Amino acid sequence: MSTVPVILAAGKGVRMRSNLPKALHALGGRPLIEYALELGQEVGDQPVLVVIGHGAEALRELVGERARVAVQAEQLGTGHALLQAAVELRGNVDRVLVWAADMPLLSAATLEAVVARQRENDGPISIVTAVAKQQRGFGRVLRAEDGSVQAVVEQADATAEQRSIRELNVGVYCFDSAWMWDELSRLQPSTSGEYYLTDLIGVAVAQGLEVGAIAVEDRAEIIGINTRVHLAEAEAALRERINRGWMECGVTLLDPANTYIAASVQIGADTTVLPNTHLQGATSVGSGCSIGPNSVVRDSAIGDRCRVECSVLEQATLEEDVDVGPFGRLRAGAHLARGVHVGNFGEVKNSYLGPQVKMGHFSYVGDATVGARTNIGAGTVTCNYGMDRKKHRTEIGEDVFIGSDTMMVAPVSIGARARTGAGSVVTRDVPADSTAVGVPARVIARRSTDDDG
Repeated sequence: MSTVPVILAAGKGVRMRSNLPKALHALGGRPLIEYALELGQEVGDQPVLVVIGHGAEALRELVGERARVAVQAEQLGTGHALLQAAVELRGNVDRVLVWAADMPLLSAATLEAVVARQRENDGPISIVTAVAKQQRGFGRVLRAEDGSVQAVVEQADATAEQRSIRELNVGVYCFDSAWMWDELSRLQPSTSGEYYLTDLIGVAVAQGLEVGAIAVEDRAEIIGINTRVHLAEAEAALRERINRGWMECGVTLLDPANTYIAASVQIGADTTVLPNTHLQGATSVGSGCSIGPNSVVRDSAIGDRCRVECSVLEQATLEEDVDVGPFGRLRAGAHLARGVHVGNFGEVKNSYLGPQVKMGHFSYVGDATVGARTNIGAGTVTCNYGMDRKKHRTEIGEDVFIGSDTMMVAPVSIGARARTGAGSVVTRDVPADSTAVGVPARVIARRSTDDDG
């Protein structure tokens, strides 16, 4: 018997006070809808369907080919939203699993549990509930003396006595499909003019049918995001979940509450992540590294036994045994080979630094290739942006010594084992085994191959 996941993502999110649709607000660096899509792909045996409305085009573009889409042109409540999926789903599936995109911390285990409950339920509905002090605007679950679910009353419509009930309906439902479509079309609007999915519970009870229920224990799962305060609460809960997972896998976090690791990041065992460090995007960190404090690493690959201290890396690659910082910056295309050292306030962009290169402090290397074991003195700059408003490359050979405050005006090439004097402005190629000094730099000495023996 088939189950289709349906995600409700049509709401504007008025309390977010934003022009951005609520489902596109970011949590852990990713839009809320992304979490729902991944869950749906994990728990359903049919393609996911997303009901969109406010900001429909932006949502449709993000969803792409990952799910089917139904549009709720006018936002008239959850019951009306689900009814928009009837054309696509009616008569094609046995069960419909429904939840909202603004609950990103729901687990697959919870969704699978409510589906399992509905499989064994003779009635048409099973719901997820939670007992909590924080009410978060959820409806209250009303039970009969025998413990059976009798109704769900929305907070806006609840009496003072009903609002004191601590069992909450968290907004996750599994329906018998055939029964649901018939009853959805008969729903009556509430006093607010909206059609509530929760009214189907009262309908089922009135027909003498059982409403199944399961309880969720993890309070983080039921954080529904309606305000920026809720978003911050979810961010903290997600961070705690991610960080605990990495510590259980052998990663040391000295201050987990102030360590920010995206769900997409990978980290090797015996790595230490120091406080106020942000690991973001498609970042991977090897084993035995020390990252931070106060570092940002985004979409970068870091090999084993590297140290990154108080630095910013973006779209960079570090091989093994590299150390950067403090206060270094590696920009897109920076590739540091094994054993490279980049000192404080060093910046590298779109460049390859070969094995064992040492780059002193206050230097900038952009659009360059640097050979193995070369030493780049403090204050060195590759002047890569030409008068023609184009970027040009600098080529530096192996075992070169670049004196402090050398300016290399690209395009230019420095041969293997060459040297530049401090303060030189290199505008012409420097041959291998030679020394260039001055402004502009000129070759003053050249080691003869006859002297090599």
